[in-house]
Amino acid sequence: MTYTTLEIWTIILLLGVGTYLIRFSFLGLIGNRPMPPIVLKLLRYTPVAVLPGMVAPLVLWPAATGGEPDLARGVAALVAFGVGLATRNTIWAMLGGAVALYTLLFTLG
Repeated sequence: MTYTTLEIWTIILLLGVGTYLIRFSFLGLIGNRPMPPIVLKLLRYTPVAVLPGMVAPLVLWPAATGGEPDLARGVAALVAFGVGLATRNTIWAMLGGAVALYTLLFTLG
């Protein structure tokens, strides 16, 4: 399907307006009101849900290996999980996983 320049710009503008309205509905309309405790509790789990969703495809189907899982990325993911579980700190978990990944890539070749 081929789009004209006007159609492409219309799509871009509509997506921009839609994104703005979605964010405004949360931040602009209820941003200055106190949120119920259950909402605040659930919002604390957002990074815990988003980060694994972003990382899992990179571990299971890495582009660097043509989509084939490899030992270095699997072990690095397990190290990151273990460090995160032990320290309860996202930054330390990411650093531990990165150190494990690059160490294994260097040693395994």
